[in-house]
Amino acid sequence: MRQSLGLFAAVALTLGATSAFAADKPIVGLITKTNTNPFFVKMKAGAEEAAKANDVELRSFAGKVDGDNESQVAAIENLIAAGAKGILITPNDSRAIVPAVEKARAAGILVIALDTPLDPANAADATFATDNFLAGQFIGQWAAKTLGAKAASAKIALLDLNVNQISVDVARDQGFLKGFGIDLGNPAKIGDEKDARIVGHDVTLGSEEGGRKAMENLLQKDPGISLVYTINEPSAAGAYEALRSVGREKDVLIVSVDGGCPGVRNVKDGVIGATSMQFPLLMAAKGVEAVKAFASGGGKPKASPGLDFFNTGVELVTDKPAGEMPSIDSAAALKKCWG
Repeated sequence: MRQSLGLFAAVALTLGATSAFAADKPIVGLITKTNTNPFFVKMKAGAEEAAKANDVELRSFAGKVDGDNESQVAAIENLIAAGAKGILITPNDSRAIVPAVEKARAAGILVIALDTPLDPANAADATFATDNFLAGQFIGQWAAKTLGAKAASAKIALLDLNVNQISVDVARDQGFLKGFGIDLGNPAKIGDEKDARIVGHDVTLGSEEGGRKAMENLLQKDPGISLVYTINEPSAAGAYEALRSVGREKDVLIVSVDGGCPGVRNVKDGVIGATSMQFPLLMAAKGVEAVKAFASGGGKPKASPGLDFFNTGVELVTDKPAGEMPSIDSAAALKKCWG
């Protein structure tokens, strides 16, 4: 595990909020995947608000780009050295970050994964997250009900996150397929299904540009694609642009996950048919509260009944309800969205 000056310099560049005069307060570290994605911006805002309410010192860090494990390892080293009581982390690499997390826990630090579980999940003391499988299942069920008889002959493109197949990426992808009625292979793996309706998978890095390129690649494989699953709403926006460039934007159904305000507006505008909304502010706020309780002599946080993580909830957002599926429309979602 490297601890070069370069890495610590990188951490310094991504350091967000610090307080130089709060040495008597418990230190809570927040380490997000990046500091540009609106999801993590909202998460940081929630952590800052909760830190003030709970009288703790928040130190925030982020990877430089999605997938940057090295900077997150350096951030953990920094927080161990600072004597932090707790670390809240959205891992860029669920497996590669585990040795650093183990070192933090060995130092007596409470580690809570936010949004993205570690691999294995029990490598952290707790996980506060959306039920990502359920989030995918919602949009898969909605797509199947919306297509009706056409679902049997659908041609499906799946726009995933990255080649590392981190837990949140896998859960959403597999949940979507399950919800649509496709038999899964290994539910912990993307791409091993045998259903002929699947045209293919590609990765987006969670960005609009990545979504556009992935959609272009899959359209070359089969121009008749009729349904597009996307890991998040920026990639959905990119997929839409690729479809629009070939005149297919009106007859291809796009579904996604996130609940960011731009994504909800895209539901309102008909760019995205349905999305599953998650609640990053709540994840961060609950995480800070848990660290404060732990630092005050309380126990470690417990999972929701029947789950191996604390469920922060998910809601289906669409302006075209399908059957009896519970959902909220874009007008209601705009009052709850983030970013």
